[in-house]
Amino acid sequence: MDAAHSGDADAAVTALVDLIEQLERTSAELASAVERAHEIVALREDGRSWQEIVSDEERPLIIERVSRVLAELGTAGNRVRREQARALMREDLTVTAVSKLFGVTRQRISILVQDESAEGPDR
Repeated sequence: MDAAHSGDADAAVTALVDLIEQLERTSAELASAVERAHEIVALREDGRSWQEIVSDEERPLIIERVSRVLAELGTAGNRVRREQARALMREDLTVTAVSKLFGVTRQRISILVQDESAEGPDR
């Protein structure tokens, strides 16, 4: 096994596996949110007020759940991007080449590969 396929290169695979797991959680959570949204529509159509609906809704509210799961998905996706960029650079691609592959600026790649806090949503 060569250097490009061992050691730290596996961090990209680990990040991708984590992304798969997050995608599955996101899918389940969003499916639940769709069900709840249909229930809320039915409650409104039955004449319930928004105050009644929101007051009776289980916490976290549907929009809070959706926001949270999308933020978690963004974090996992950004980790994949960072680890793939690092792996590509270990395979001797330049920052410019990686930036072209990812469709972002060289500066973004430079920050991405150096910054452990770059897991949040893109700036």
